[in-house]
Amino acid sequence: MDTNKKGSENKFFSWVTEGLGFCKNSPYVREHMREANARSAIYMSVVIVLLEINMIIRYIKKYVIDDPKCDSIGEFFQYTYRYWILLGVATAMLVFALLLVNGKIHKLRFTSDIWVTIFAGVCLYFGIITSISDFSRGRMIICFLMMCLYVACLLIWRPFISVIMLSAIAVIFNYMLNTQAVDKAGNQLSMTEGDMTNYITFFITASMVAISIYHQRHSEALKSESLHIMTITDEVTGLPNTHRFDELAKEYITEHNPETNELMYVFFNIDSFRTYNDRYGYDGGNELLRYVGRLIAESFEGEPYARTSDDHFTALTSADGFEKKLEAMNEKIKSKYSNESYLILKAGTYRPKDKDADPKLEINHARFACGLLKNQGDRLIEEYDDEKAKSYRLRQYVLNNIDRAVKEGYIKVMFQPVVWADDGELCGCEALARWIDPEVGFLSPGVFVPVLEECRQIHKLDRCIYETVCRTLREAMDAGKPAFPVSLNFSRLDFELMDVVGELEALVEKYRIPRDYLHVEITESALSDDPELLKKTMDILHEKGYTIWLDDFGSGYSSMNVLKDYDFDLLKIDMVFLKNFEGNQNSRKIIKSILELAKSLDMKTLTEGVETKDAVDFLHDAGCGRLQGYFYGKPMPYEDVLAAIDEGKFKLSAKLV
Repeated sequence: MDTNKKGSENKFFSWVTEGLGFCKNSPYVREHMREANARSAIYMSVVIVLLEINMIIRYIKKYVIDDPKCDSIGEFFQYTYRYWILLGVATAMLVFALLLVNGKIHKLRFTSDIWVTIFAGVCLYFGIITSISDFSRGRMIICFLMMCLYVACLLIWRPFISVIMLSAIAVIFNYMLNTQAVDKAGNQLSMTEGDMTNYITFFITASMVAISIYHQRHSEALKSESLHIMTITDEVTGLPNTHRFDELAKEYITEHNPETNELMYVFFNIDSFRTYNDRYGYDGGNELLRYVGRLIAESFEGEPYARTSDDHFTALTSADGFEKKLEAMNEKIKSKYSNESYLILKAGTYRPKDKDADPKLEINHARFACGLLKNQGDRLIEEYDDEKAKSYRLRQYVLNNIDRAVKEGYIKVMFQPVVWADDGELCGCEALARWIDPEVGFLSPGVFVPVLEECRQIHKLDRCIYETVCRTLREAMDAGKPAFPVSLNFSRLDFELMDVVGELEALVEKYRIPRDYLHVEITESALSDDPELLKKTMDILHEKGYTIWLDDFGSGYSSMNVLKDYDFDLLKIDMVFLKNFEGNQNSRKIIKSILELAKSLDMKTLTEGVETKDAVDFLHDAGCGRLQGYFYGKPMPYEDVLAAIDEGKFKLSAKLV
């Protein structure tokens, strides 16, 4: 019972203290309340300006036009100076408040309370002087009460301040009234008991109005702050987000000199985070992100930092000592996640040169450098330098110009011959992309393909290749020239970013190409992303009559489950097995095993990367069906393949499919 009573008392005490405004407000709430007072000042000052203009016009009409009593301008101002002073102060307040709320004088925001207080004080002073004069003449003190109401609505500070302020005003005015108000005969005047009751009631009501306005504004400020926090904070880690980082970085870098080369942007990546996330699920992954976020907040206290996306974080920090900080963070990660030794925090860095540069662009340099650490073992830091700047600019060029390259025909298709292993006759080609740009010249697939894949633009390139191949085959057929099957490479993202079946069917119908002349090559790495979607797509392609090849078997992703779970027509052995082939018995044994496995699964076979006669003979004897590599020819234009056929270098096989 005592506990319940104590709890009730605490709640009542909290209610009273909060009601009177003794609770501490955040800087955001204080700024919100200050701006609300400035907005109120706009409306109040407009009213005062209009009232004073009206009073001046009335005075002119009454004492200058209708019944002239002013012999000079000086005398006129002598009688109306109070109106002019109040008009001037109200006008100044109006201009200041308008500039303030529109962000024109942000640096003077802290003075807004002073300006509003001065304005309220002037209004109150004129209200007191006018009402004492009116009371002496037997009139009501409406002007003073109106100005008190103005003050109550203008100075919305803490409720206890409003109560103290209004009480003090009430007492002071009552004292002045009782000591300074006299009638025409010189007799001292004072309020009647009934007027005093109304007077006290008015100030109680004004206090309640001020308290009510305060709590309404305070509630709005808290809601606004909550929404503001959501817009600048990462919901998983509680760290600032990218938008907030941009603001903090701009403020921080203006206080420091980037030209001294002591500052640097850092882009962090948790290496192998996806592996951890797959193993421990969404909640486990989020807990890891929160832990890394706390490490970054501790390590870069007082400096800008943020979580940008996925397992990526950023910071703007001093270059001196950064490497030790990163090593210390990794030691803590290693200690906490001792069973997950593959988890490593890596960082790309960039030293800014210009304090006016956009942080988003600057951090992209660090991001690019961090990307170069992929598959680099225990290397933790990569700094963006001039050489990487060239690569970065080329990367950006690829992204900015892929659409133009497709439209203007800068993307060229090269055809690499594929031959039967038993007789060496040409049975098809693989279509490979080359980018020949009028500005930067020849671009290697090793440059633009990874960039397009990383930025999810690869489908634009692949769609261009597919159509170019179909158009080339149709032109050859219409001209009576040799045509042969062509294998088309499908990226793992193609199945996500476009309708593979729909695209192929549209091209087959448009160019009237037999479906068995288009072989679908699917890289083994594509099978891990969305196996259900891929399996469904493959089933439809088989139903339509397309031949499906498993590309790059043995390139590092191989799993027997691939052969178990998917139905491929041909297995394409990666060229990695033919590197250092001469005298390497292990390679020969592995290739033989793969060929035997494929045969047992009723799959045709092709080996790429064939460069020597020794390899040709071995693969023929081992039972490989088709061969591809520089021994037979590099990728070349379709016209060169036709020329090689005409010259007798290749004999087009009668058995093409």
